[in-house]
Amino acid sequence: MYLCAMATVVVGLSGGVDSSVAAALLKEQGHNVIGLFMKNWHDEAVTISNECPWEEDSNDALLVANHLGIPFQTIDLSEEYKERIVDYMFAEYEAGRTPNPDVLCNREIKFDVFLKAALSIGADYVATGHYCRKSSFINQDGEKIHQLLAGKDPNKDQSYFLCQLNQEQLSRAIFPIGEMLKPEVRVEAERFGLHTFNKKDSQGLCFVGKIKLPDFLKQKLQAKTGKVYEFEPNYKGFEKSEELETLAENYEFDSQFGKELGEHQGAHFYTIGQRKGLGIGGTELPLFVLGTNTKKNEIYVGQGESHPGLMKKALRISKSDIHWVRPDLSINVGEEKTFSIRIRYRQPLQHGTLMHKKDAYYILFDKAQRGVTPGQFAAWYDGEELIGSGVIA
Repeated sequence: MYLCAMATVVVGLSGGVDSSVAAALLKEQGHNVIGLFMKNWHDEAVTISNECPWEEDSNDALLVANHLGIPFQTIDLSEEYKERIVDYMFAEYEAGRTPNPDVLCNREIKFDVFLKAALSIGADYVATGHYCRKSSFINQDGEKIHQLLAGKDPNKDQSYFLCQLNQEQLSRAIFPIGEMLKPEVRVEAERFGLHTFNKKDSQGLCFVGKIKLPDFLKQKLQAKTGKVYEFEPNYKGFEKSEELETLAENYEFDSQFGKELGEHQGAHFYTIGQRKGLGIGGTELPLFVLGTNTKKNEIYVGQGESHPGLMKKALRISKSDIHWVRPDLSINVGEEKTFSIRIRYRQPLQHGTLMHKKDAYYILFDKAQRGVTPGQFAAWYDGEELIGSGVIA
């Protein structure tokens, strides 16, 4: 994305190749670029080894800034990150829901706390290394409308992670690599002489580092031994009427109708659709988590990825959890509209209808969806544009 005039742009330098190239492109275009590294987590009580991945990333970000000749500083947002992301995440898992920390991190940290910090030092915009695009136009009322568009790289499109951004946040956002494919980004990094050109993409929690989610949760949530029950496809609880509200309800399980298979170390460590980590073998088909009950500390599983307990035709979103990236395209009570929808990152877009009822919003899919998970985000698109999102109830 090219800006019409020279601007002061703060780039969230993460130490990876994507944000490095974003900074280099903006500098090449003649903008006043400042590199800012976000230090969001340094709780020594939650580690998997003696390594300090954020220090390595911070050093890489500093090297990039020095190479490009741009100012660089580190900002400590660990207090806000713990309060807004980590504490919320633990509470959701304890309640048997599955939050998406990456979506929350963008809404609460990168484009809120970080954005405000950037503006306070004179920035006009904030730039990140996200694979997505932004466009803007003036509507009939003379208002400037910002559009969040999918990235050109179909394998790296990260618009889903930004599904909770609002118009004000978008107005200050720049995504310099959104028009590029990942291999092109690495070529550009090499052209600019950036040492990050062959650095592997980061894994793990957003800004926590290389620690894996199960390890992270187990050091904050207590392990509690409970039972695992298998449910056959003909379980009565999977039978539903064709009423929208009923189709959107989560399945309820009664352990007396299940077959006890073994034990687990805490229902709050598992999520719907999960296959790995159960530690139970001997079944004809792979086992998948169909549901959890954190109050009873029980896990319910079924065999095979097409098990009816994994499939749902509809989902519900509370009115308080609905969000419109494009408020001008929101629908009123009694209205409905067809969209392309995804309920997790990298899922191919699915065709469905968003309906605004008196009590809540509902999405009715053309085809039943696998692993609809409470706490995750559903995002809806019109073509390449992400229109809105909501937390699955």
